[in-house]
Amino acid sequence: MSKKDLAVQYKHSGMNCAQAVVAAYAEDLGIDSETAKALGAGFGAGMGTMGGTCGALCGAQMVLGMKNKGKPVMRQARSLYDAFLNQCGATVCAEIKGVTTGRMLCSCDQCVANAAALVEAL
Repeated sequence: MSKKDLAVQYKHSGMNCAQAVVAAYAEDLGIDSETAKALGAGFGAGMGTMGGTCGALCGAQMVLGMKNKGKPVMRQARSLYDAFLNQCGATVCAEIKGVTTGRMLCSCDQCVANAAALVEAL
């Protein structure tokens, strides 16, 4: 199963978007699913339900940093951000969900799938 499909499966099992992306990579990172859930716990619905940065993007950035064992990843992080913005239309949860405009740009499932696939591509 691809990382993006696994991440969507985790999302459907009750994890928030950040947890789902991190959990999809848990085995690769040498952590268990409970640790993955703990890492992403505060990032759901745009950082603690505040409509901020998309949890899937936050989770992808966490995975990127963990995969690189803390080495500088700013260039890759920017590439990830730009690609996510291009694919999802925004990086802020409230904008992606169309909270003020009434026009959803990207579903949570697609944000999670995109984020997981982008990490894999890097």
